[in-house]
Amino acid sequence: MPITKQAEKKLRHDRKRTMETKRVHAALQKLVKSMRKKPTQKSLTQVFAALDKAAKTHIIHKNKAARLKARLAKLLAKK
Repeated sequence: MPITKQAEKKLRHDRKRTMETKRVHAALQKLVKSMRKKPTQKSLTQVFAALDKAAKTHIIHKNKAARLKARLAKLLAKK
């Protein structure tokens, strides 16, 4: 059974979205990791912005973003 043109387009689109999601997710993980190693107010602000944007675009769940933000803020408050 031959694949339809719409199915080919859907596959192209899905591949493109997957790559973008992976890129954003990797960048987010890198930011969170660097914040954990060396917590500063500036890095906290950057991480918060990235987490909010990722949650807004449904890359991560909004509750996960909130949980990470709380834990990172708590980490900074310790110092």
